Parts: sequence; C-alpha cells; structure tokens
Amino acid sequence: MVDPGTVVNVIKQARDRRTAPLILELDLTEGIVETAPADPISAIMSMRRTSLRDVLDGLRRARTDSRVRALVVKVSGGVNLALAQELREAVQAFRDAGKLAVAWAETFGEGGRGTVPFYLATAFDKVYLQPTGEVGLTGVALEEPFFAGALEKAGVQPRFAKRYEYKTMANTFMERAYTPEHEESSQRLVTSIGEQITAGIAAARDLPVERVRELTDRGPLLADEALEEGLVDHLGYRDEVYAALREEFGEAAQLRYVARYNRTQGLARRLPQPGRQDVVALINGQGPIRLGRSGRGGPLPNSGPAMGSDTVCAAFRAAARDDRVKAIVFRVNSPGGSAVASDAIWREVVLARRAGKPVIVSMGNVAASGGYYVAMAADTIVAQPATITGSIGVVVGKAVVSDLLDRIGIGLGSVADGEHARMFSATKDFSDSEWERINAALDRIYDGFTAKVAEGRELSRDRVHELARGRVWTGADACERGLVDELGGLDTALDLARKRSGLPADAPVRAYPHTSPLERLRPPESSEDRTAATARLDGWGSLGGLAARLGLPSAGPLTLPGSWEIR
Repeated sequence: MVDPGTVVNVIKQARDRRTAPLILELDLTEGIVETAPADPISAIMSMRRTSLRDVLDGLRRARTDSRVRALVVKVSGGVNLALAQELREAVQAFRDAGKLAVAWAETFGEGGRGTVPFYLATAFDKVYLQPTGEVGLTGVALEEPFFAGALEKAGVQPRFAKRYEYKTMANTFMERAYTPEHEESSQRLVTSIGEQITAGIAAARDLPVERVRELTDRGPLLADEALEEGLVDHLGYRDEVYAALREEFGEAAQLRYVARYNRTQGLARRLPQPGRQDVVALINGQGPIRLGRSGRGGPLPNSGPAMGSDTVCAAFRAAARDDRVKAIVFRVNSPGGSAVASDAIWREVVLARRAGKPVIVSMGNVAASGGYYVAMAADTIVAQPATITGSIGVVVGKAVVSDLLDRIGIGLGSVADGEHARMFSATKDFSDSEWERINAALDRIYDGFTAKVAEGRELSRDRVHELARGRVWTGADACERGLVDELGGLDTALDLARKRSGLPADAPVRAYPHTSPLERLRPPESSEDRTAATARLDGWGSLGGLAARLGLPSAGPLTLPGSWEIR
C-alpha cells in the first residue's frame, strides 16, 4: 500500500523544484571550452566540459528569470585573459539585472600566476578567499627564448626570411636577444595588458589606480593582507560561502550549474517550431589554420583543435545558401598557419557578404597573422581589449642540420633531378636562386595580405604598412588603429549580427554546419553537401611533412610564434 505521506513529499519536492529560488553555479577549475571540438571523438570526450555558449546564454536567460537570485563562481587559473574579460562582461550584465554575483577561490595563484583569476573575481559583488590562500596579484610579464647560441653550438644553421621587422618568429632562432623592434612590440603588449588589468581592478574595488599598482608591486599578498587592503571582502571556506548564500535566500534555494540551467531552459526553443525560424549562423574557427578538414591539431590528447579550410569554407557555403540564415558570426581563436588555407577562408567570407549575409567576427584570445587574415573581410570585427591580434606579416625558412649530422658522424648521400629539388631539405643551405624564390613568395604573400587589409578595413596601403610589418597588437590598441571595430565578446557580436540583419534581440543562434550524428557518418554527396564540413580524426594537417622538413611548426608561414595565453 502506498504511504500517503510519501506521495505528498514527492509532490512537494516536484513543486519546489519548479518554484524554489535558484542559485546558479560555475566551476572554472577545468576552464571553459570555446566550442565543442570539431572531430567526433574529441567531442564525446569533452561532453562534460562547460562551453562558453552555455555560460553566456545561461547568464543572459537568468537576467530575466525571477527564480534566479544569485550566481556563485569558483574562480581558478584555468581561464585566459580575453575569456576573463568576456566573463566579466556577462557577470556585470547579470548584476545590472539586480542579481547577486559571488566569487570564491581557495587561492588566487598559489606561488604566483594569480593576476588574471583575481582580475576576473573583481567583477563580482563579493569576493571570498580561503584563509590559507593568497592573492597572487603580481603583474604581467612576457619571457621569450632565443636559440641562436644553442643552435650554433649544436651545428644547426637557421635560415629564415620575413616581412617585416616586427615578425618575430625568425628572431627566436636567429637572434641571441631582443632586437629593438621586437622589444618595443613585446613591451607595448605587456603595458597595454597591465593597464587593462589595473584599471579593471581599481574600478571594481573602488581603489585608486596608483594604489592597485602599489599592491601589485607588493604581491603576492597573504589572505589577511588582501582583506585589510580591500582586495577581497571575506575570508572563508566553501561551506561558509554557501551557508551565507542560503542564509540570504533561504534553505529551500536550489543549486544549478549554469550550463545545466541553460540547456534545461533552452530545451523548448530547441524543439521543432511551427514555420521557418530566421537564425544567426555561428561558425567556429579554432586553432592553427591548415588545409583540409578541422580536427585535432596534433597527435597528443591536449594538442588542441585545428581550423581546417575545407570545414570552415563548407560551413560558410552552407550558411550562405540557407534562406533562414540572416547573418553570420565567425568566432576566430587562432594564431594563424597556412597562407593558402587562410586565403581560401577569406574568400568564403567575401562571398557570404556578397550573398547578402552580414558577417561579424568575434575574436577570442588570439586572432593573429592567419587568424587576422580570415577575419579582415568581415563587416565588423569585435575583439576583447586583451585579444592578441594583428601580426600582419609572413616568415618562412628552415633549420640546416648538415653540420650537426657531421659532428655526430652521420653521413648523408643525395641525388636530385632539378636545380631546386632539395630546396626544402634540412641538410643544405638555400642557393641564391632558391633565396630569390623564397623572397618572391614572401613579397607576394605580404603584398596580397596588406592589400586585402586595406580593402577590408578601408585604409590606405601606406597606413596598413605602418600597422603591419608583422607587429602584434592587443585588441584595445588594434581598435584605436582601425584594425578592429568594437571591443566586446561573443554576445556583443551576436547582438550586432541581429541588429545588422533586422532580427529580434532573442533570435536563435545555430552552429554551422548543423549536422545530425547520422549525417556525420555518411559520406558527402558533393563538395556542396554540408557533411563535407565534417571534421577528420587524424592529428596532422596536410602541411605537416613539409613543415617538419622546414624546421617549422606544422601551422604554416602566417603563424604567430610562441604561446599567447595570459593567465
């Protein structure tokens, strides 16, 4: 026999789940993925990871949901600076809607690297820190290695050519220290980022900028020092943070992860709707740019995604042909790569605009060199102030290892038919005629790159050359110079796309190419078929072998050197 009390409790619990106040949660320990990985295996492996779209869409929905009372976020070092700025914007909009936002951390950098997570935390109403933690607010630094001395000792001769003096990839191998131009460019990047972080913390914590700089120079600060200086609001453990929230909003308040909340709330909108809905297409370009299809960028599990020109171009064609698509947002997060692949994607951006579809680019952490190339033809380019962009230049070359082989006793025989048959061999230097071919290619790529920047950004060729020459800019500096149109994140880009196309503010966003699991399994009927954009499973792009022989990363000649994640 069923106990009536049990039935009543079940009904009450169901009612409470529908009506009780909600406290949204976000855990940044493992960071946030920009988008689901392109290839199916990686996508399955990352299903439990939180995506940026889920967070932004969830917080947007929560702003008008009367049940949602607060947001509590565990802040850690797993978020880069541009993404931190994107989250700061979303949190500020959440607060402007009258909701409470609380950040807590066990520590903001244990032994350092706490500047960016603390900068993110200051966007919240309240900041909690575990009593044994610290605020690792220590500023911004950039360290760059130079291998010329080591290569000389090893018997390796770097042979590179570049356009122009600020294209610093070659310096890594050919110099022993900074060139004046290299140091100038790197110092400006660090200064710009430092100014952004300091101003953001000062405004959020109601402190003078000069005082934040003094505290930064003293950092890292112990928990009690940070509390005394007004950098944090409370010292407490996780249980104390949550106890304070329940005291404010009641014991009946329920916790819900932002991503789970967004998917539940958005389910109704994802169900088939009567009639044809007009949408904004979202195309993601993540990782080094290569010919072929997107997929993993290397053989290791954490090697990250790669942007394949076949995949991205097919996505643009599918969106341009779809009558429901009224605008396209192209999310670019890439240090560049293959010049030819970048040019193929640029062409599809141009064709989409000719088809009457406004194209808005949203730059992520890095959109430089080839990453800028694929973006420059858009109607509008949106970047975060800390986005790394520009690097309009080109470099190519190889490492000659013949002396090294001789030192270790390895002989190498070779035969060839053709004057330039061994041009890219790592066992011989470039001949005069080969250098002529290298320089002709560099001039052609650079001239074409800058001409297209001038056309797309409506700047003179002379002005573009001043801004180009391989120089890297922050998004803030690029915006001042006309290489970027607006500062903001993905939400800003989506709002602009809706406005440019006359769509309502809540018009849905659909990822392109949109294919079902069954469609991904079948082979495409033609290059026009949307399944032609399906990512591949292998790790290396089609230029991998050539790049290895050149002694370069597999990405290509339009590549930003080094690692550009500021955490």
